[in-house]
Amino acid sequence: MLREVWPFVDAHRRAGRPVTLARLVGRDGPGSRPLGATMAVAADGTWRGSLSGGCVEGIVLDAARAVLAGAAPHVTAVSPGDDLLPWEDAPACAGALRVLITPAPPEPVHSAITTALADDRPLTVRVGLRPPHRWSTASTVSQLTDVGPAFIEELVGRPRLLLVGATDLAAVLATLAGTLHRPVVVLDPRPGHVASGAFPGTADVVRAWPDEWIARHPLGVHDAVVTLSHDPRIDDRALRAALAGPAGYVAALGSRATHAQRLRRLTDAPGLDRLTGPAGLDLGGASLAESALSILAELVAVDNGRCGGRLRDGDLPIRATTAAGHT
Repeated sequence: MLREVWPFVDAHRRAGRPVTLARLVGRDGPGSRPLGATMAVAADGTWRGSLSGGCVEGIVLDAARAVLAGAAPHVTAVSPGDDLLPWEDAPACAGALRVLITPAPPEPVHSAITTALADDRPLTVRVGLRPPHRWSTASTVSQLTDVGPAFIEELVGRPRLLLVGATDLAAVLATLAGTLHRPVVVLDPRPGHVASGAFPGTADVVRAWPDEWIARHPLGVHDAVVTLSHDPRIDDRALRAALAGPAGYVAALGSRATHAQRLRRLTDAPGLDRLTGPAGLDLGGASLAESALSILAELVAVDNGRCGGRLRDGDLPIRATTAAGHT
């Protein structure tokens, strides 16, 4: 998707280097990446992203570099195993992929995408599937004016992750959560905690009582809240505020005994049945990084409607269905 590669695209554009995008716009059969998956290939030879997890990237790189060298943008069909020798087994995900290979969008589309991603504002991005492969944007699909076959991706605001308690675990969680494309807000009313300097620059560390902050910044259905302070005066206020709204994941750190005490304190809280505690999947980890991974893994599972068991023990599709784009 565009969000995954856009920092790379924007950095090269600001440096004056052309970039070609290869986008997965169709597929006949199973695959490891969703429609809209994107590779960005720069004129200096570097690249980011993937279309198949590794099966066709070499072929696509050659095609993208040809466009960088002056070949016409086009839609091409590639299949995992196209570069194998006749006696070599093709991968199981051998369906044909339709890939649009075109220069990265010019202005004003580039700036519109950059601003929308930076500000977490929704934006609909269209690129034509026939020459001249024109790019355009609009606030919604219904406002697009270009006609003809196209691939359309709807950029949406990222769901937030609220970490209540500016603790060492919160700092590790904030760092790992950056790769999930979730903006992180760390809330703590204690001045000494918010001034620790332990948090990555991508996290918004705010000195505030969590319930008061949530009242000013209502949560959405995909937002998540995790309480980490171990101080009931802080955590309970956050949980009551979060459970009263639509947040999709509300969890609390602590032992089973601690959680039992918490449930007794919050017995009258609306939405208490949605509270997850102790937070995290049962990974058995002990370090801060392992604990953070456990919590984020549960968050991803809940967000995708999964239970978080071992893949080898299940029979559901490995990846939850997403609607990244449409033609």
